[in-house]
Amino acid sequence: MAQITIEYMIMVPLLIMLIFLLPMTVGWIMTMWTEARQTLALREVAGHIGSSVHQLYSALSHESITNGTVSNEMAVPTFIEGYVYVANATLRETSAASSESSKILDITVKFVDSDVEATASVTLGSDVKWESSEFVSNSPTAKLVATKLAENNTILMRFMG
Repeated sequence: MAQITIEYMIMVPLLIMLIFLLPMTVGWIMTMWTEARQTLALREVAGHIGSSVHQLYSALSHESITNGTVSNEMAVPTFIEGYVYVANATLRETSAASSESSKILDITVKFVDSDVEATASVTLGSDVKWESSEFVSNSPTAKLVATKLAENNTILMRFMG
């Protein structure tokens, strides 16, 4: 009889601890898995936006294009898992001391009201300028706009919407 009491005194606290510990652990693992999945989806969108920027820049930088404005409605999803996301970009100079200078556009894609984000970088030429702007995924007018200026062949790029 004393042996059964000792077993209960050892097992009951362990079972009570498992009742609380198991759901907390599963919740923590699911949160990590969800954030990893969302980050991967945002990386894909950031890469697609970067590719669109590079293609639009390459098209306008050709010498046969003298001036004009081109817009691109990118084929990115409006929502990712029901969340709206925004994209911002900043242009920076490269630190390479080469004869042909270039600039790097860093694109950051982030969920609204969340810390989940992803980035992509695109190398562009020295004749590009980036106008501070924001791409909002669920905006009906969301697109990428590039304008080639005739006077100095500068390509001005920005998000619209």
